[in-house]
Amino acid sequence: MGNVFGRKSRSSRVTEQDKAILQLKQQRDKLKQYQKRITLQLEKERLLAKQLLKDGKKQKALLLLKKKRYQDQLLEKTEGQISNLEHMVQDIEFMQIEMKVVEGLKIGNECLKSMHEIMSIEDVEKILDETQESIEYQRQIDEMLAGALTQEDEDAVLAELEAITQGEDVALPEVPTEPIPEISEAAKDESERKEERKKMQQRDMLAA
Repeated sequence: MGNVFGRKSRSSRVTEQDKAILQLKQQRDKLKQYQKRITLQLEKERLLAKQLLKDGKKQKALLLLKKKRYQDQLLEKTEGQISNLEHMVQDIEFMQIEMKVVEGLKIGNECLKSMHEIMSIEDVEKILDETQESIEYQRQIDEMLAGALTQEDEDAVLAELEAITQGEDVALPEVPTEPIPEISEAAKDESERKEERKKMQQRDMLAA
């Protein structure tokens, strides 16, 4: 019992709109019950009027049909009221959906706004520029390494690779602090010719 009395009551999630919808549906159901009861009664009165005519009681049959006509009009009004109640329920339910959509859009806009505050357009442009600079710098280094090494350098690199493969310690040269000089067009042409001669020698060895 201590747990029952000590438990915090949960806040009700039933809104005023939910209560309104419930009341409208209850009224609609009552009208439908009334409509069903009147319809059965009208059918009985129609059969009774038919029987009165057979019995020659025309005045009573006429009076009963007048009453039936009045109830028919009430039945039509009831049908219109039911239709109005159903439309109102649908409008409220649709409005609830729209409110949820608007609330979702509001939360999404606030989230986007906070993200934009964390990273502005200037920050994104700066990152893109730095990334492009890094790519360009790496490309220049790759081009220089591909064309600046002589045959002697190539042999030294292969020997160093072989030593690393065999597990030997190799004394690596110090990294130069001066900026790498730009490669002249003549050096590039010479490197391309050396590379072509190297490929031809490899093809001759394979052919032999």
